[in-house]
Amino acid sequence: MPWGAGFRQGAAAPVFIGSEIYRHSRYGRGHPLAVPRVSTMMDLCRALGWLPDALYREAPAATAEALARFHDADYLAALLRAEARQSVPEEDQKRYGLGVAGNPVYPEMFRRPATGAGGVLLASALIRAGGAAFVPGGGTHHGRRARASGFCFLNDPVLGILAWLDAGLSRIVYLDIDAHHGDGVQDAFHGDARVLTLSVHEAGRWPRTGEAADRAGGSARNFPVPKGFHDAEMRHLLEAAILPLIEAHRPEAVFLQCGADALEEDPLSHLALSNNAHVAVVRAVRPLAPRLLVTGGGGYNPWSVARCWTRVWAELAGFAVPERLPPAAEAVLRGLSFAHRLGRDPPDFWFTTLRDKPRSGDVRPAIVAVAKQALEA
Repeated sequence: MPWGAGFRQGAAAPVFIGSEIYRHSRYGRGHPLAVPRVSTMMDLCRALGWLPDALYREAPAATAEALARFHDADYLAALLRAEARQSVPEEDQKRYGLGVAGNPVYPEMFRRPATGAGGVLLASALIRAGGAAFVPGGGTHHGRRARASGFCFLNDPVLGILAWLDAGLSRIVYLDIDAHHGDGVQDAFHGDARVLTLSVHEAGRWPRTGEAADRAGGSARNFPVPKGFHDAEMRHLLEAAILPLIEAHRPEAVFLQCGADALEEDPLSHLALSNNAHVAVVRAVRPLAPRLLVTGGGGYNPWSVARCWTRVWAELAGFAVPERLPPAAEAVLRGLSFAHRLGRDPPDFWFTTLRDKPRSGDVRPAIVAVAKQALEA
């Protein structure tokens, strides 16, 4: 499909911000983030002709000075030392969470998250006057001001939102559909009426925060959902609560963290979404967002993540998704391997199509209740 053939009339072309740093950077053997994600979906998009030069920008690595807009300078110095030395003294392990608890020492442990943050900061600047951007390497929503947390060494959503606030925007929505609560972002804007944080996540899953009653001083609404959460239930949350809350906030910008670990095939959650749900969220939110910045996030099955984020980009950019992938795109997916039981005998549709079959069912009372509670004053 020719570039731009699917764009809405009068809409500015979206921008895709990627990087080659993800191609050979791994958190280490056995880590959930050892799988290729951003590089695979970029290869898939290129095989489909969906990353023309006119839409693509290379993500710069954010400087320590730019990162210090949110992160503590001593923490950033420790992160830089850890990358340079490839080791972390016990004191820094305890103080900063480096080299422990899923936040490993690896060769690009500063440069990789700094590239995600740099991509988000570039995106926030490029769409400051309006438009849409996708930064699949972003979405590290657990990072703390002075501590690594939940595989996240930095918090690029916080940095991107702060950049918008610094530019004079005063009504921003952060919507997080990762399987894990967006705790780092919620806490960063606790009580800040300018930023409404909305998080849909598996109830009781790490970091075990984000109860429905948690309003973060009035600046948050949380949607903890039960195991088996499916497409029809996501649609109910969207229509009954999320979209009304966004509309009421009248956002000048929306930041959508589009983690793919709520998909049924993901090994780190018990949710059951298809990638149709992610596309539906993007489609529903976009008309309410004069500025829309979409990032990746969680996602630990290389096939499901790449197919999902490629569909998200197609939705943003207006590309028509083929019923069956052309040979070059199919070859990208067939070239993957996954050292997990889910990778032993993958179904053929993981190779041949981007669209999942819908995963639906009855909307359970728990979903109705959490939507209703979110709207209560």
